[in-house]
Amino acid sequence: MILGLTALILSAMMILAWAVRLKTSQSGWIDAIWSFSLGLGASLVAWAPFDPSIVTPRQWFVGLCAFMAALRLGLDISRRTIGAGDDPRYQALIISWGVDFKTKLFWFLQIQAGCAFLLCVTIYVAAHKPQPLGASLDYIGFAVILIAFIGEMLSDRQLRQFKKQKNNKSVCDKGLWSCSRHPNYFFEWLAWVGYAILAFDVSGRWSLGFLGLIGPILMYWLLVHVSGIPLLEKHMLATRPKEYLDYQQRVPAFFPKWRKSKNA
Repeated sequence: MILGLTALILSAMMILAWAVRLKTSQSGWIDAIWSFSLGLGASLVAWAPFDPSIVTPRQWFVGLCAFMAALRLGLDISRRTIGAGDDPRYQALIISWGVDFKTKLFWFLQIQAGCAFLLCVTIYVAAHKPQPLGASLDYIGFAVILIAFIGEMLSDRQLRQFKKQKNNKSVCDKGLWSCSRHPNYFFEWLAWVGYAILAFDVSGRWSLGFLGLIGPILMYWLLVHVSGIPLLEKHMLATRPKEYLDYQQRVPAFFPKWRKSKNA
């Protein structure tokens, strides 16, 4: 019941994102609304049946983690979108779609709603595992989520600070960006590893726990092979080929290679 309702809400939210993009010509709002919708959907599936006397501490903590992370990301994307032009990733897609871009964008965003639903399944099985909160895996899972939250927030902050500086460099390669070309993507993925850990039951009694793997597998595929790194790096190479090619040769794309940067 709650999963079906969540699917409908996610679909409706991405219809809203479609309408906002057509109205504003700013595709950044798509990612912001997607993030907000994921936070809403995750909290719904985690906190159902919404009875304080029934909802367990595990449900509260898992739902709160997912909601706060999605809210932070959505607000960060919204701040970047205000007064900005179109997102180059979506702009390239829209140009390639030609006159049919409105219809194709609509269904593309419904696919995004489907991806958000699958991520909510990971939250559901992590939140509803029939085991009291406090096992070793719970501490590990929440620790991974906390590290991911701080890492993503810090990498976004470092990128904002770099863009404010008046210098001749066109590629940020300081801080976490000296260890990975996309540290924000890496930490976003790492959070879903944390939820998968929370969902897993070493005793084997919670067989649905294996569905928790949907989150990290899907997020890795999306970020590394579909809408994240490939489209963004294509844009970066087109706009600053020499600098970014050098950056690619020095710094790994996704998994960080921890080292002291000479530029730090």
